[in-house]
Amino acid sequence: MDAPLIDNEIIENIDISDDVRAAFDAADGDRLDTLLDSVTISEALREVLTFSHTERDALIALLSPEMASQLIDEAPLELAGELIEGQETARAVEIFDELDSDVQADVLAELDQEDADAILAGLDPEDAAGVRRLAEYDAGTAGGLMLADAFQFRPNQTVGAVLRSLASDDEDLERYHGQHPYIVDELGHPVGVVSLRGLLTAKRSAKLEDIMVTPLTVDAQASLDTLQDLFNDYDFLGFPVVDEAKALVGVISRTAVDAAILARAEGDNLRLQGIVGDELRTMPLAIRSRRRLAWLSANIVLNIIAASVISAYEETLAAVIAIAVFLPMVSDMSGCSGNQAVGVTMRELSLGLVRPKDAMRVWMKEVSVGVINGIVLGILIGLVCWAWKGNPYLGLVIGLALALNTLIAVSIGGVVPLLLKRVGQDPAVASGPLLTTITDMAGFFLVLSLASLMMPLLLQ
Repeated sequence: MDAPLIDNEIIENIDISDDVRAAFDAADGDRLDTLLDSVTISEALREVLTFSHTERDALIALLSPEMASQLIDEAPLELAGELIEGQETARAVEIFDELDSDVQADVLAELDQEDADAILAGLDPEDAAGVRRLAEYDAGTAGGLMLADAFQFRPNQTVGAVLRSLASDDEDLERYHGQHPYIVDELGHPVGVVSLRGLLTAKRSAKLEDIMVTPLTVDAQASLDTLQDLFNDYDFLGFPVVDEAKALVGVISRTAVDAAILARAEGDNLRLQGIVGDELRTMPLAIRSRRRLAWLSANIVLNIIAASVISAYEETLAAVIAIAVFLPMVSDMSGCSGNQAVGVTMRELSLGLVRPKDAMRVWMKEVSVGVINGIVLGILIGLVCWAWKGNPYLGLVIGLALALNTLIAVSIGGVVPLLLKRVGQDPAVASGPLLTTITDMAGFFLVLSLASLMMPLLLQ
């Protein structure tokens, strides 16, 4: 009978906290390895992060390089850099050497120059050169995301020689993550690719040049959007990456591109919420507070501007105090509609489906949605106002204000990110505050100005 499968949720619910603490207090590295290996790597990282900074560094030092590298690979980059920097140089080199080359380059960028140089000096010279080469590429390019280790052979090698090479060193298969073998000429240019299945079914005496097919290559400077389009168009697990001289420098995988796209989307979402930078609660308190205050302080100014609209209509509010109840409803509901528009635009920007020049087309699309949703929401809140206060004119004022403000909000939400992108500003950071301020100001102005115009009817 087959053994029952173990649900990941069950594994994650295993509480090993007390055992981990006991093993740490006893400085039992083997026991720590066993305990952390018994749960998912994300749960293992969470356990490590329950320790203080000093204890965390000591715990990482007790683990095997393999387990420590798994934790660092799972951690966000800024945290991974902290975990590496907390180790002695020799120990850091051991852990660093277990990481894939693309992760090495990313972590290296998080380190101080002195620490980075010390770790590179401890690596094999060839590996260090590969990491330095990767670190030269921008993070969002094929070069920045690729594995520098490419599974490569020469055209005149035989299938039998390749298979014997694989059989004699199982670490090759793990190192290259199951890549297809690439065939390169004397200048390092990729001239062919062979599937692993093709190797197993071909005659052992056949030369690679006889069974290879021409590969589709990717330039090392290719953007993340370009890579996404490429993997959408072709059902491949990876592509060889070439430099300006068309020499093979690495391999970009579908998994790496998907992870980068997800990370970009998460970053955009955080910035929309006012989280500037990759904040984690393991960071020093002063840094976290400073980053949040930078955004919140700007919002104080914007909210004062919005509040000034209310102060201009104090007499209207004093005469019809019920309006004050509905002011936040109009601004909040319009803001929700605007945030929906911002979210769609940000997603289309990340997917490469719209550009700043498409602002007019996007606006027309949002206006059509805004008209429909504005009318429906305006009618609903108008009926609520009428039923609650017994005055149909109050319902008309609030309903009309909400309908018009919804139209304004979706227009701003759809177009402002594109305009900010055009002038070189981060749309994810600036769109939220601008949307909030303008919808508040417009909502307050519409409600209070319409109420002023219809004051005699509202006082009946």
